Amino acid sequence: MPRGQKSKLRAREKRRQARSEAQDLERAQATAPAAGESFSTACALSGGHPENFPAAATASSPQAPKGASGSTSASVAVSCTDSDEGAKSEDEGSPNSSSGTEVSRRDPLNKKVVLLVQFLLQKYQNKEPITKADMLKLVIKKYRCHFNEILKRASEHMELAFGVDLKEVDPIRHCYALVSKLDLTFDGTMREEENMPKTGLLMIVLGVIFMKDNCAAEEEVWEVLNMMGVYANRKHFIYGDPRKVITEDLVQLRYLEYRQAPDSFPPRYEFLWGPRAHAETSKMRVLEFLAKVHDTVPTAFPAWYEEALKDEEERAQTRAAARAQTAALVRARARALAGGVSHTK
Repeated sequence: MPRGQKSKLRAREKRRQARSEAQDLERAQATAPAAGESFSTACALSGGHPENFPAAATASSPQAPKGASGSTSASVAVSCTDSDEGAKSEDEGSPNSSSGTEVSRRDPLNKKVVLLVQFLLQKYQNKEPITKADMLKLVIKKYRCHFNEILKRASEHMELAFGVDLKEVDPIRHCYALVSKLDLTFDGTMREEENMPKTGLLMIVLGVIFMKDNCAAEEEVWEVLNMMGVYANRKHFIYGDPRKVITEDLVQLRYLEYRQAPDSFPPRYEFLWGPRAHAETSKMRVLEFLAKVHDTVPTAFPAWYEEALKDEEERAQTRAAARAQTAALVRARARALAGGVSHTK
């Protein structure tokens, strides 16, 4: 075959492959219900700035560390708000195109971060494997040399907005999985695809309760959620009816306790950790999450850190006592069996 004809065939094949990849990504975005929207709202959950959540919750506390809105929080906030605007401007030719161009010029990786979060949400909802090869082919493309940075930012978004970690489960094949940040195990009363966003909401409420001396007034919880764009009387397309989620669904699942405050008239209500939250997560994990949002360390909140340490020690003692009791039962049974065998002889 003449060289010129081979070149044309190769060029045609490249164009076909490019079209195919674009269609694959479009299908991925279309099959994830409001994937782009969900990411925008995930960013709005923190008012465009993840540090707003702890700022609201710690407003009355002397523990909030100085300079809490550190580099991590700032970079996450920028890529949340600006990248979404940049993506819309670039793709839809909106009136903010000059702003989008400026954002793109400032950090061209932001749009890829948005697309990767959409891609991860779609994979999670469809229960499909997540591989590095697919991320490179369908999302990253010509930014392959920036893969690690894009993946890191997308992972931060998933953690802070949805309460899940992106973990590499197969280092050889480079396969990844989304794992609940708090190891919460919802039962069959919720569809699995709903667990991730509701786990994120639960983690936020647990954090507010912990920061309010383990018992948060309902208005205190809603004050924080309102700052994040979640309202009691407004349907949320990720959480549905937020009031129902935190006062009914998570209460029925025993992750939260919702009760009338003692001696309150007119009646006022408050939230506490439920038994499953105590069993399946810990104060230290919640504090570690809060510290990460602040771009600091748990020791930056000395009183909460001390309380979390005490909680860890009590848990360790409980586990040790349970192991000792189990071992004693096993030994007693072994002696009983041995005695029975000797009598039969």
